[in-house]
Amino acid sequence: MDCRESALLVSVLLLALDLCSAQNYVLSDDGGLGRVFDGIGGLSGGGATSRLLVSYAEPYRSQILDFLFKPNFGASLHILKVEIGGDAQTTDGTEPSHMHYENDENYYRGYEWWLMKEAKKRNPNITLIGLPWAFPGWVGHGKNWPYDYPDVTATYVVNWILGAKQYHDLDIQYVGIWNERSFDNKYIKLLRYTLDKSGLERVKIIASDNLWEPIAFSLLLDPELSTAVDVIGAHYPGTTTITEALKTQKKLWSSEDYSTFNNEVGGGCWARILNQNYVNGQMTATISWNLVASYYEDLPFGRDGLMTAEEPWSGNYVVESPIWITAHTTQFTQPGWTYLQTVGHLAQGGSYIALTDGKGNLTVVIETMTHNHSVCIRPPLPPFNVTSQNATFRLKGSFASIKELRVWRSQFDFKTSKASFFEKLKPLKLVDGSFTLNLAEDEVYTLTTISTGSKGSYPDPPPSAPFPKVYKDDFDVRSPPFSEAPYFADQTGVFEYYINLTDPGPHVFTLRQVLTERPITWATDADQTISVIGDYYWQNLTVTCDVFMEKLNAGGVFIAARVDKGGQSIRSAKGVFFWVFADGTYKVTNDLVGKTVLAEGQSGTEVYGWYTLSLTVKGQYASGSLNGYPLWKNAVVLTPKAGWAAIGTRSFELAQFDNFALVAE
Repeated sequence: MDCRESALLVSVLLLALDLCSAQNYVLSDDGGLGRVFDGIGGLSGGGATSRLLVSYAEPYRSQILDFLFKPNFGASLHILKVEIGGDAQTTDGTEPSHMHYENDENYYRGYEWWLMKEAKKRNPNITLIGLPWAFPGWVGHGKNWPYDYPDVTATYVVNWILGAKQYHDLDIQYVGIWNERSFDNKYIKLLRYTLDKSGLERVKIIASDNLWEPIAFSLLLDPELSTAVDVIGAHYPGTTTITEALKTQKKLWSSEDYSTFNNEVGGGCWARILNQNYVNGQMTATISWNLVASYYEDLPFGRDGLMTAEEPWSGNYVVESPIWITAHTTQFTQPGWTYLQTVGHLAQGGSYIALTDGKGNLTVVIETMTHNHSVCIRPPLPPFNVTSQNATFRLKGSFASIKELRVWRSQFDFKTSKASFFEKLKPLKLVDGSFTLNLAEDEVYTLTTISTGSKGSYPDPPPSAPFPKVYKDDFDVRSPPFSEAPYFADQTGVFEYYINLTDPGPHVFTLRQVLTERPITWATDADQTISVIGDYYWQNLTVTCDVFMEKLNAGGVFIAARVDKGGQSIRSAKGVFFWVFADGTYKVTNDLVGKTVLAEGQSGTEVYGWYTLSLTVKGQYASGSLNGYPLWKNAVVLTPKAGWAAIGTRSFELAQFDNFALVAE
């Protein structure tokens, strides 16, 4: 035997040993099936996470929506969950309520109606869910708690569901109940009663849409409550559930999950939990917070979406890895499919799931994400190991006759950044109902009988660009498509387009802060209302705006520059705030709360009069003018060094703004 023959023999022996060392896994329905699959989804809201999306020009806005919702194109989501706007700060901003006041109903405010219709247009079968994170102040009758008057709260929520159908032909299928402090079983029962009384028996309740407990214990002890609740939803469950939740025999969902920066580690997090939420926790739906990162990146949890669309002024967007990780499951399954009981963990780390439509189709999803490449933002991830491995899958039961499976693969690459996502490979021929894969670390595979999958694409969007250094908005929009002006991100309060019919002059079409009462919210908001706009890294700029106070005596408004915080940190925001008040005074402060005063004096300003404010900040100095005349100058500003522009009011009060303009250096 020569050297070449010896080498060939060694190779054959090594291959044989390699195949023999493969771990065997059985995929079968012989012993019955597992739980029914309810889908994978995205969450818009909680709060204002889709704020910038509506301002994209076509065709880019439709392209983004296609990557999210269009079947067999991108993420192909099965579920869209939206915030029932409550006028309050709920993470990255406020979303307007359909009922600012008890005698007020308007089902065209905000953008969630539009988003649901766009999703439904692309996927008529998409599941729609509504969840209130916050409530207008009137619901609590003066208290920061919505459940002391459960009949009022239930009617408020049901009105939103009825309005969705009446004004937008949207059928809301689920409504969630969530709060941070405690749980109110009486309210759940009353909500079920109010839904049924309103002809909404089809609408199902998710409770607590937060934690497994105490709701799971309550359901086991209270048959009436158990009848009212259809789904137990948990937020960030870490792929695990509790025994009591399983005992209820309710559907178990990860009704808010992910919340992780959408780089490749974020994609790895998403790949791991999409499989292991079922393998470890029997959860049949997983919903990403958030759907699309379409808010200013320097707000809390920047880029924590399935994709990024935060530059409507440029048209740039980025299809991130979580979109394609989602596609591994969504393009080859549908709600109503069923998990096999034969799912689990791989011997050398990773996991596999399998689902069937009950008509002979089979989809298998395998992930081998390593610990450090799949860490989610929360909860902490216990240590585990994943190594390369061979895995042999044997199809039995009704799947034994399958001869071929389509194969899609994603390979993360954390060394050279040459990852490949959702790549279609050659079909895999089965031998005696079996196939073997050589699984490397940080991979995702889909093997399926479904042939309709595809990796959608569009020409590259325009390149990324900063917010324009020169920007103007006179709010002169007679029939606005949305209630909010482009690019303004309300952080406390609600600023809406307004037609000022009492003013025959140039200020007919304005932007108005409409809240007069503090909303009910779990988040930290401010005592002042504020809406930010622009580039977080602006240092030197001039902000100009016409302002109109409507609150007698104590009214006040401001324009601002270098605002350094937003979201749940808005109360502690610093910057340069130029205030005028209805009592004829002005003030310049270094913070939103108004404690650090840089300048103050008489302004002569009154309620019900229009005034033009101008604020210039350059280097360490700031100056301001009123109606074109200098009012104060050379106030020393040491910090912050940069931030957004902003407008706002002294309190929750009516006020109008017009002819907003900014010029940045």
